[in-house]
Amino acid sequence: MGNTQHSVTVIGLGPMGQAMAGAFLDRGYDVTVWNRTASRADDLVARGAVLAPTVKDALAANELVILSLTDYDAVYATLEPAESALAGRVLVNLSSDTPEKARAAARWADERGAVQLTGGVTVPPSGIGQAESSTFYSGPRDVFDRHRPALEVITGRTDHRGEDPGLAALMYQIGMVMFWTSMLSYWQAIALADANGLKAADILPHAVETAHSLPGFFSFYAERIDAGRHAGDVDRLAMGTASVEHVLHTNADAGVDTTLPATLVELFRRGMDAGHAADSFSSLVELMKK
Repeated sequence: MGNTQHSVTVIGLGPMGQAMAGAFLDRGYDVTVWNRTASRADDLVARGAVLAPTVKDALAANELVILSLTDYDAVYATLEPAESALAGRVLVNLSSDTPEKARAAARWADERGAVQLTGGVTVPPSGIGQAESSTFYSGPRDVFDRHRPALEVITGRTDHRGEDPGLAALMYQIGMVMFWTSMLSYWQAIALADANGLKAADILPHAVETAHSLPGFFSFYAERIDAGRHAGDVDRLAMGTASVEHVLHTNADAGVDTTLPATLVELFRRGMDAGHAADSFSSLVELMKK
């Protein structure tokens, strides 16, 4: 097995896995790689990586194993045939999935003598290897601390959220909740602009300015929500409902898809029906809670 302080195995060579393996090569690590489609390793092998012929060989090569697969089902499909080689390995599972599946996978690894560190990378492949990029981790703190120098190769910032293996997956999914919904709202704005003869470039400055205003709203409402305060002293749900209805009607008049704005109107109307008309629209969070 390779020098545990300066060697690593990367399993899964999609764009993210390739970027990670490349970052380790750039930092002088001995890198072993495996991918179901072996040709994806060609460029990395040309740079000095070793292509393992089997998953078992890839696991045997190093203590530290980076998993960059589509989801946890793919993790099991990849590792189960090589279970006998898992003992003593640290599996840094950067595959995206739910917190519950992360916890189950950690138990599965433990039963086979391995340790899982769950990871949630917050940047696309282009951000791998960058000092300002960040990854959430959770799992055994001592294992995290021991391998932190290697983890900092992937992203310069590493945020250990606790021993619970599900916490890193939770933080990652919280980010995805906001990312996908925000990007869809941008697509909606572009569709509305297009229906009115405008290009994405025409609305870009306004879209960016609107996005930049959001952090102030996040901070303002976080304190009030944690305190359970939804007083209508700054805004009222009734006013917000009128606004989202105007958004819906504007999109409908333009003939563009109204799935997203109609969903917003439905949620606002539920808040009105629950008696929150005079409260802040932050009261909607109470409807959305468990």
